[in-house]
Amino acid sequence: MEASAFVDLLARYLHIGGVLVWVGHNWANVVMRPVYRPVLPDDPPEAIREVFVAASKREHGVFRHASLVVFATGLLMLWNRDEIVEAATLSHPAFWIGLGVWTGAFMLLNLWFVLWPHQKKTLGFVPASVEERLRCTRITFLSSRINSALSLATLFFMVMGAHGG
Repeated sequence: MEASAFVDLLARYLHIGGVLVWVGHNWANVVMRPVYRPVLPDDPPEAIREVFVAASKREHGVFRHASLVVFATGLLMLWNRDEIVEAATLSHPAFWIGLGVWTGAFMLLNLWFVLWPHQKKTLGFVPASVEERLRCTRITFLSSRINSALSLATLFFMVMGAHGG
């Protein structure tokens, strides 16, 4: 197997695995919390607080970093096929995959620069007043829903780009 073919195959599997984690976490959140309720997570008893915080940080870290794996491997595959410029500029042969790239980029930015800073306050990882934490619950809810909805569009664009758009 040629080196570029192996890199493409490895990137493809990492990309798909990352998508399952990232998008799966979004949709699991939708299923568990279908409507917004302005409540804060209960503070765990002091005896297990460290374990809870560590587990929560690990869960959210895997979720966030999966988004980076998805984006980086997607760009790597496009670069490996010499399609990155066409995708970025939405040129005809790579129009659909380019829409997926741009939608995915928006989702990534939403996750890292909107959802995560507010979620840290909601979960108590960063000190914040009760009022601030409650305000952040609404922002994280809406930000998560935006990414969940956009994940459907992104998956559609990616499939169209790869299978005959």
